Amino acid sequence: MSADKKAAPPEAKRSFLRRRPILSFCLPFLGIFVIFLIAGSFTVAVEATNSTEFCTSCHTMRHNYEEYKQTIHYSNRSGVRAECSDCHVPKKNWLHKMESKVFAAKDVWAEITGVIDTKEKFEARRGVMANAVWAKMKASDSEGCRNCHSYESMDIAAQDNLAGKRHTQASLKETGKTCIECHKGIAHKLPKLEDVQINP
Repeated sequence: MSADKKAAPPEAKRSFLRRRPILSFCLPFLGIFVIFLIAGSFTVAVEATNSTEFCTSCHTMRHNYEEYKQTIHYSNRSGVRAECSDCHVPKKNWLHKMESKVFAAKDVWAEITGVIDTKEKFEARRGVMANAVWAKMKASDSEGCRNCHSYESMDIAAQDNLAGKRHTQASLKETGKTCIECHKGIAHKLPKLEDVQINP
């Protein structure tokens, strides 16, 4: 056998990681750290986009914000304020939360592309946007409302007769009723009547 075809020494054949045992010990921990770093960054980003400050940073959403400031969700005798995400972002179901983010991205895109970048354009699209939100809320059994409200914690006796009767009926699952069917326009101005779908 010629000299140039001599067999490589056994230590050269050993794998890269086997020649560096400390690296093979640390690599799994490094991988776990990177996964936690990515997951943590993603969670921080999701929570940052849940803030009312972020939601109202778009020019047209400031109109909604001014309307909301005139409602009981903003100022009330109990001092509990509902933020945008309390109504629009489900808290318990992670998949629904991500769906809400995609849903909201459409409004961001509409702002960027000039579809709703002025108050006049926003008002012209208010009915379309409201109907889409109402349909989403109905499909989720008003999950956003239930972030704060529950039939179990309601004092039905303290409500007026009509509200008490409706809440009692709605609390029965077989009625198929959900919060948004009666409480449209609770935090934002209603669209023109001709733009509203009564039963989305």
